[in-house]
Amino acid sequence: MNNEFIPAEELRISPFDHGFLYGAGFFETFRTYDGTILLFKEHMDRLNEALAEYRIEMPYTEDEILFAVRKLDELSGGEDGYFRLNVSAGVHDIGLAPSSYHKPNVILFRKVLPPSIRGEEKDAVWLETSRNKPESVIRHKSHNYLNNVRGRLELTSLKKLEGFFVTDTGDVAEGITSNIFWVKDKVLFTPHIDTGILPGTTRAFVMSLAQSMGMGLKEGFFKKVEAENADELFVTNAVQELVPIKHLEDKKFPGASGVYYKKLHNLYVEAIIAMKEGNSK
Repeated sequence: MNNEFIPAEELRISPFDHGFLYGAGFFETFRTYDGTILLFKEHMDRLNEALAEYRIEMPYTEDEILFAVRKLDELSGGEDGYFRLNVSAGVHDIGLAPSSYHKPNVILFRKVLPPSIRGEEKDAVWLETSRNKPESVIRHKSHNYLNNVRGRLELTSLKKLEGFFVTDTGDVAEGITSNIFWVKDKVLFTPHIDTGILPGTTRAFVMSLAQSMGMGLKEGFFKKVEAENADELFVTNAVQELVPIKHLEDKKFPGASGVYYKKLHNLYVEAIIAMKEGNSK
């Protein structure tokens, strides 16, 4: 926290931090692979765009953040970890007086990666909670996370199950912690950013992988029936990578055995291997 290495139980933050009082804060989540981070620049670009829009200064460089990531892995026995980089607006009086925030609180959380098998299948359900509209032109990964919390409360567990939001106009949006993809007739489909979804870093990378292998790609506004009638269905995020969906409600899909899922997943794993090999040179 703020350039100090602190055990989690000793972390303290003021209740006057505007990240607590008004939700003025943003975060990124990612994991390490032998100390490296896939799409790290893309994560930082997304974070810095949000901070700039809300006039919150970022006091640390990307190199300094990377150093802290690697040091936290080292302090945790050298194992790869799950990270949340959190920037909140900092301490101010109650009220919306500041026109900019010059002293944010920057916390890099590290926890043990949850046990998982790469490519392990999940099921999915449609949520009753609708995807809310973003407060900016595009959705930022901000402290205003109640919509996701409300959706999460509908599920018994996120480990085996993902919840899918639709918008108030009935368009497929995103998962509680993921972006949604499906394949139909050899074409990859994903909801458009204008549905109000988070512009995921892994989402963008998977789209580029699909184009590199010659797949058709369609971003758009799709109803639930279009996802339900897909040939293959999967979700993405930076920690769980590409997660195949086996069932959506009572609809069954190939899951991890999907032809195009396997191709895209293999390309993703190859990118991780190439990154680690490049970092070791």
